[in-house]
Amino acid sequence: MTENTIRLERHIPHPSTAVWAALTTPELLARWWAPGDIRPAVGHRFTMDMGPWGQQQCEILAVEPGTSISFLFSEGQLDTTVTWRLDAVDDGTILHFEHAGFRVDTPLGQKAFEGMGNGWPGLLSRIDRVLATVS
Repeated sequence: MTENTIRLERHIPHPSTAVWAALTTPELLARWWAPGDIRPAVGHRFTMDMGPWGQQQCEILAVEPGTSISFLFSEGQLDTTVTWRLDAVDDGTILHFEHAGFRVDTPLGQKAFEGMGNGWPGLLSRIDRVLATVS
């Protein structure tokens, strides 16, 4: 089985507390990514409404409040893991992003890896625009 990972790093000119809220508050998450009842609590299960890609089942795997969160994404289909880690810097926050576990030896896994690899950079850039409207 072949696996691949998407890794990105973004500077966001907002404090880490604001970026954490954008990642873990359902109303804010829906404004930059997709609706879902995320909650930063290990074991919390939630569904994300990915529109044409359907309802994706998720489960929080690890949380360091205000610093990092990791969750199983698309349980039973892709079974990938999304991890966000925040580093506070003088002029905002560095967001470290990883989407791991794509099985590119399957047609679904390969299509998802390519599509999400192209889509994540634009999605993450939307966090700043959302925070600019709430800050």
